[in-house]
Amino acid sequence: MEIAQQTRIDERIVAFLKSQTAVSICTCSENIPYSCICFYAYSEEFNAMVFKSNEDTLHIRQALSNPLVSGSVLPDKLEKTRVRGLQLLGKFFKPEGEALGQLQRTYYKKYPIALTMKGELWAIELSSIKLTDNTLGFGKKIAWQK
Repeated sequence: MEIAQQTRIDERIVAFLKSQTAVSICTCSENIPYSCICFYAYSEEFNAMVFKSNEDTLHIRQALSNPLVSGSVLPDKLEKTRVRGLQLLGKFFKPEGEALGQLQRTYYKKYPIALTMKGELWAIELSSIKLTDNTLGFGKKIAWQK
């Protein structure tokens, strides 16, 4: 497994994150785990995944209580003979100020229809990423840690 020692994330991880659309986010609060799936956009500038959701959902309430989250991203189109996927750890936050403006541009550029939908933008600052990509060789893993 390749593990990036520098702060720069491997371009193969960035390319995968930018090319996919859905993330499964796992939260936990008061010993109650929960997972949800959200459409996301990846921001290289903030090393964050931004998504839209309502504050009254269980995953947002839990993440506000305990901001440490995990998640996974699978390819939008699964190919059974070419296993690919990404696992992540990160810290949930509500973007504000300049960060909110930048992340809004990132998200709405990818999903302009989302401008018509209710909800607020939220984000996960990534701290650990592991990409499994058998297209690079059987069992090939590329990892990055903050």
